[in-house]
Amino acid sequence: MTEVRSFRGVRYNQALVESVASVICPPYDIITPEMRKALYARSEYNFVRLESVAVEPEDTAADSRYTRPANTLSAWLKQGILKIDDTPAIYLDDHYFKYQGEEYRRRGIIASVKLEEWDKKIIRPHEGTFDGPKVERVNLLRALKTDVSPVFGLYEDVTGDMAAVLSAEASKEPVIVASYADGERHNVWAVTDPGAIRRIYAALADQPLYIADGHHRYESALIYRDEARAALGSTTADAAFDYVMMTLVEFQDPGLLMLPPHRLARNISKEKLKGVMAQLESIFIIDEIPLDTDGSWQKVDAFLGEGEVSQDRLVIFGLVPRSFLLLRLRDFGAVVWMMPEAHSELYKRLVVSIIDHVILAGLLDIDSSQEETVGYNYDSRDTVKKVLDNEYEMAILLSPIRAEVIRDIADIGDRMPRKSTYFYPKLPSGLVCYRLE
Repeated sequence: MTEVRSFRGVRYNQALVESVASVICPPYDIITPEMRKALYARSEYNFVRLESVAVEPEDTAADSRYTRPANTLSAWLKQGILKIDDTPAIYLDDHYFKYQGEEYRRRGIIASVKLEEWDKKIIRPHEGTFDGPKVERVNLLRALKTDVSPVFGLYEDVTGDMAAVLSAEASKEPVIVASYADGERHNVWAVTDPGAIRRIYAALADQPLYIADGHHRYESALIYRDEARAALGSTTADAAFDYVMMTLVEFQDPGLLMLPPHRLARNISKEKLKGVMAQLESIFIIDEIPLDTDGSWQKVDAFLGEGEVSQDRLVIFGLVPRSFLLLRLRDFGAVVWMMPEAHSELYKRLVVSIIDHVILAGLLDIDSSQEETVGYNYDSRDTVKKVLDNEYEMAILLSPIRAEVIRDIADIGDRMPRKSTYFYPKLPSGLVCYRLE
């Protein structure tokens, strides 16, 4: 049974911080050094000072990328820059944003969710994790004793009761309005009505939750929970650290936008490139469209749009100079032997699996985890531009995976290849925080 509960959120005091938009920041995993510098300059209270502090050459145990955020959090609480809500709440966040000229609204709730081991299948992952990011996040949890960025989860609203509750709450006055010049904005409500909270609990209780983004944060929270229990000599499962902050979005939400993680490859030997075309022709039906012909991009987009249903097609750019190669798989049976045996048939049929295992690993002898060789980009035009600018030798364009595929692969206990999904935009950090003590 999924256990969700309200909590006393830590959030910016808008009497002292007038513009919430100037102080919230992206999550740590997409903050570049250049972005961090810009966020520091945006406001002296920008949340990046808690979410992602840079390593400095003179760092010591007493003054590090973890102690500095802890000191900042303590100071902001004392100064009243951050305040703790008096009443426990579930926070409703309507996130408005634009993508390719169209406006979207993604509706989510921010709640604390009881941590469960993967094998219970109450919380279900769809991607694997790496040790490095978990070490960083666990160290930050130890220092701050606070969840500063939520895990992104998905749920199903079969009866429509959740939608009805949230619609009623959204008719009230929001507690946070964060607006950007480009039209992006957050409207946040604190849901405190006991009846509304009970209905939210009931809507989520009898179903699993699926992690869309934040697998490392979730596993870090499990590690921190186990450490906290060991330190107390207790296994009581109702302490604050037994829960993790999550933003939950319904599977069918019209603002749940996933972008395809296009692949880029470089440092490919000329010898490998010479023979790969003939190998591709034995596996795929291939059509060629020169980049410079009228309507080339429209044809590519339409081709990949069909792939949203079939998941058997992809586009390669760079193998033939200034031309798109439109590839459709001839026969799944011809490539299944190139897939890892431990995975399900659903995994093996994913276009990202075909790209990573058949094309990159099988034909080009490239390990997709090698950052110096393989890159990822979520904009098809920019991906191709990187090949035209000679940053990479080859681009592979693909269609986005549907949210239902995440559910299906998680239900059978499998996990997708690395960089299979990208939910756009990323959840921000700093709207609400969750204290673990």
